[in-house]
Amino acid sequence: MIVLGIESSCDETAVAVVCSDRTILAQRIASQEAEHRPFGGVVPELAARAHVERLTPMVEAVLADAGLALEDVDAIAATAGPGLIGGVMVGLMTGKALAFAAGKPLVAVNHLEGHALSPRLVDAGLAFPYLLLLVSGGHCQLIAVDGVGAYRRLATTIDDAAGEAFDKVAKMLGLGFPGGPAVERAARAGNHHAVPLPRPLVGSGEPHFSFAGLKTAVLRAVQSGRHATDDVAASFQAAVTDCLADRTAIALGAMPEATALVVAGGVAANGAVRAALEVLAKAHGLPFVAPPLALCTDNAAMIAWAALERLALGPVDEPDAEARPRWPLDRQAESVRGAGVKA
Repeated sequence: MIVLGIESSCDETAVAVVCSDRTILAQRIASQEAEHRPFGGVVPELAARAHVERLTPMVEAVLADAGLALEDVDAIAATAGPGLIGGVMVGLMTGKALAFAAGKPLVAVNHLEGHALSPRLVDAGLAFPYLLLLVSGGHCQLIAVDGVGAYRRLATTIDDAAGEAFDKVAKMLGLGFPGGPAVERAARAGNHHAVPLPRPLVGSGEPHFSFAGLKTAVLRAVQSGRHATDDVAASFQAAVTDCLADRTAIALGAMPEATALVVAGGVAANGAVRAALEVLAKAHGLPFVAPPLALCTDNAAMIAWAALERLALGPVDEPDAEARPRWPLDRQAESVRGAGVKA
């Protein structure tokens, strides 16, 4: 089967054509970094407008790259949430129009499920169940992936996501946007022991994450004027990495049936985070699986692949799917204190 995937949940406009044999026939991603850089973060209205301008030409270009016509694909997949609602609506409505015009089924994909299943796009041997650390600008969760559509949330953030913390710290340090790569670059030249920063909830046995207090501690360190920018970046990155590893170790203890430790999401591209998780997986006798860097950030190949995984279980056609700003993978998960209730 061949699926055309569309992703527009935040500030990347992405289109891909993926085959059920795990071949990515074509993909394109249009970044909006230039539009949002002056604001130090993503402006939802600007993002939605950019999606409107870029999406249709990108669909045409990707189909041409793959040497296909719209009629040649078997289904259309589009992110239906969660995300910035304006962008989600643009992508989903485009997907609906294409599916209607071509007489193809529409698969409305949960953006988080796209991340959760993306490692299986490049690793055919990755079997269920596995433990997923989903860590990005909007999400920080530990999820037991028991199968396609079967997810158990073991932990979430009670305030901010790790990726959001990277972006805010980059803004504090004047490193530019996007913040994650900028902080990682600065950290390479810094001393991660130079700035004493807290590791929220590390050692407490608490399964959930918290990064708001860490951001405040970084702000105070910056305002003190006593520390070099590179040292602050390195110390912050080390603190986040310690928090992620500590909480992931707790989740591994609660999931002895896990076949692998998997990381996905934009922060999964961070080298320090990957290295720490690889050590943790080895200590638990598990393989460590991470998608290639190009599939860590938001992309349409993961959306098309999630649709292919669902289509393999039976027919799917969701022409009445609604755009959702929030869409938890595990609807049965109990609410946690703080902002985690929104996850």
